[in-house]
Amino acid sequence: MNLKPIKTKKIYEEIIEQIRVLVIKGELKPGDRLPSERDLAVRFNVSRASVREALSALEMMGLVEIRSGEGTFIKEVNLDSVVTPLAWILSMEKDTLIELLEVRKMLEGQTVALAAKRAGSQDLRELEDALQAMLEDMQTGKVGEEADMRFHYAIAGASKNKILLRLMNAISDTMHQSLKASRVRLYEGNVSPERLYKEHVFILEAVTRQNEEDARRYMLEHLAGVEERLLRYYSSNDV
Repeated sequence: MNLKPIKTKKIYEEIIEQIRVLVIKGELKPGDRLPSERDLAVRFNVSRASVREALSALEMMGLVEIRSGEGTFIKEVNLDSVVTPLAWILSMEKDTLIELLEVRKMLEGQTVALAAKRAGSQDLRELEDALQAMLEDMQTGKVGEEADMRFHYAIAGASKNKILLRLMNAISDTMHQSLKASRVRLYEGNVSPERLYKEHVFILEAVTRQNEEDARRYMLEHLAGVEERLLRYYSSNDV
């Protein structure tokens, strides 16, 4: 195992990075036991406190397991849990919400194109059910973020790409909060629920027709429209 002496002020971050690289290269595998805290301190040429801080951070990230009396072991990483839910960090400030929409445009534009190419009958039924739930929410005056999330998650499922689906899982907590916040603010900004509903209808119709370009265009137009309306809302409300 090739570990290098640490030569930076952010010592624990460098320790984390070196261990991460070893995992990526396959030199450390799930179930492998790391050297002792004392041994790591010697190899890295740092204090045991720095090693302890790095291992604690890795444990919180879900990348290692510290077993009392046994040592520290590399965990089998579940991609769904690699990204720590960010919802508790976010206060739905202007920049945060807009940045998330920018990420969604990059992610969901390609996802919906794959869905148009690969969606089966069960996928289409799930999308139709999500739209029906969205319609019922709209008719009863609810915000409808649950149905909205269900629709976009069904698009990811229809893409048949496990990585994209797991990425949606990874940001699901944040997306759920952003969808609720954006819908509330859009409604306050006099954007009709009917308009948002129809935008999702256009996306589903394109996926059903297996038209990848239309599906991508409608998805990007929908997300860009939400972004534009939110910016207008923030501007008019001096948020």
